[in-house]
Amino acid sequence: MSKARMVSLIGAPTDVGASDRGASMGPEALRVAGLDAGLRGCGLTVEDLGNLSGPPNPGVRKVDGYRNLTEVVAWNGAVYEAVHAELIRGRLPILLGGDHSLSVGSIAAVARHCRDTRKSLRVLWLDAHTDFNTRELSPSGSLHGMPLSILCGFGPPELAAMGGARPAVKPHWVRQVGIRSVDAGEREFVHAQNLEVLDMRCVDEIGIRRAMEIALDDMDEDGHLHVSFDVDFLDPEIAPGVGTTVPGGMTYREAQLCMEMIADTGRIASLDIMELNPALDVRNKTAIITVELVQSMFGKSTLLRERPRTPRALALQHEYGP
Repeated sequence: MSKARMVSLIGAPTDVGASDRGASMGPEALRVAGLDAGLRGCGLTVEDLGNLSGPPNPGVRKVDGYRNLTEVVAWNGAVYEAVHAELIRGRLPILLGGDHSLSVGSIAAVARHCRDTRKSLRVLWLDAHTDFNTRELSPSGSLHGMPLSILCGFGPPELAAMGGARPAVKPHWVRQVGIRSVDAGEREFVHAQNLEVLDMRCVDEIGIRRAMEIALDDMDEDGHLHVSFDVDFLDPEIAPGVGTTVPGGMTYREAQLCMEMIADTGRIASLDIMELNPALDVRNKTAIITVELVQSMFGKSTLLRERPRTPRALALQHEYGP
């Protein structure tokens, strides 16, 4: 179970960093799908803080390598302040996106909180994309393809230094799972930074359980686990409501196991839910599945069982029994 039992929902209804419109409707779709009630059903105390406000999407073309940079900075500033305030209150912030560029503000706030409280940080990035582009590498200049590289210090200073440290995050703090679409130049950059990427070939070869054991291994007992969950992590056959669908993603059962293993750590302390695009969904199907998976991340399971506290303990239980 999560250590923090008090959860704050923070809506960020914008697609200002994306190439496609529609992710701005994501927060409301998650609410309609019953996120609040679902989390309460997991024994959490939930406070919905409503939606942040920021500039509209002007649809500006690429300028100096970035699209809508001024607007993305404004939205991330609002996200940063809101997430940091909830962490100070001792609550677990859940950011309802919105496009993935908003994770810059969210994770910068988490990183600052970890520095202030002297806690280690693990960022678990569940996504079809590495989101490690730069303006030199990105064909579109859309900042939702760059949040992780910006957090690692590569990007405009008004974003890369958000939270008072550049970089906010070091690559070896990050584990990426589910990756299956990386631009050519971005691929070389990812390797150069030694980013830990457990892509779909890795998942196919070793299985999702082992991949998640690796992703969750070696965390400090009192460490802070931040999960950045891009809904395109899922296969578009089960989750069509995203702007950048990539075939070959996580099946429903694979995703459920991912989330249950996150719950098993007992260390999740902040969460982003990103890139849900209701304009491309079918009867809110993707939002409903997302809510089910988030419930599993916070401890919902088929049976009541004593949960092992570490990935290693989980592996031994599977191998030798309870």
